[in-house]
Amino acid sequence: MDNMNGKTLVITGATKGIGEAIATKFASKGVNIAFTYNSNADIAKELAQKWEKQYGIKAKAYPLNILEPDEFKPLFEAIDKDFDRVDFFVSNAMIYGRAVVGGYGKFMRLKPRGLNNIYTATVNAFVVGSQEAAKRMEKVGGGSIVTMSSTGNLIYIDNYAGHGTNKAAVEAMSRYAAVELGEMNIRVNAVSGGPIDTDALKAFVNYEEVKAETIKRSALNRMGQPEDIAGAVYFLCTDEAGWITGQTIVVDGGTTFR
Repeated sequence: MDNMNGKTLVITGATKGIGEAIATKFASKGVNIAFTYNSNADIAKELAQKWEKQYGIKAKAYPLNILEPDEFKPLFEAIDKDFDRVDFFVSNAMIYGRAVVGGYGKFMRLKPRGLNNIYTATVNAFVVGSQEAAKRMEKVGGGSIVTMSSTGNLIYIDNYAGHGTNKAAVEAMSRYAAVELGEMNIRVNAVSGGPIDTDALKAFVNYEEVKAETIKRSALNRMGQPEDIAGAVYFLCTDEAGWITGQTIVVDGGTTFR
């Protein structure tokens, strides 16, 4: 793989699960990490210190509410003060719990507020975050942007209509971004994961059912792990993926085919 040492990743939502795995992967390759958290500043600080000590890189955490798109501009201005460049942006943070009430459920129970929150956290966060990141990437000759998606927009998952349709939307938006940012030498892709064993998945009321069905459907007979997604995201940011843009890479253990 390329020498990534000294480059900088900006990633939203990296204090646990997939986000933590992605940040750890990049840090292990010598990439500096600027990451956001929603509420747990202590855990974020501990992770930053851990990555710095273990991998000899610079890491710093910043608070961000992805339901407030206006927070992205001051976020990147703060990052500018601490890091001299931005090479990669991963739009990873998501919402669940009370914020998705009305957006997580059966079709006939969907409500505008919940659906709008999911859209804001999925599509708006990707757009505004990518706009700010692209301005910085252009100054260093280019970069790579990755948004997280889900195979829930390809196959039916109970109660997932609100999330699934917004994942389809962010994949479409990433393709538009890829075409328009290509002239800046910025590549844009999406990584669509099958069910990954994270706290977010465990929040689903039918978690055990989803887990059993995933293992049954997987050609590899196991659940997906955060590290499975992290490897794909990292690859898309290397020069080995230099002619891959406007694509959605499915990382699902073969579950969507069965």
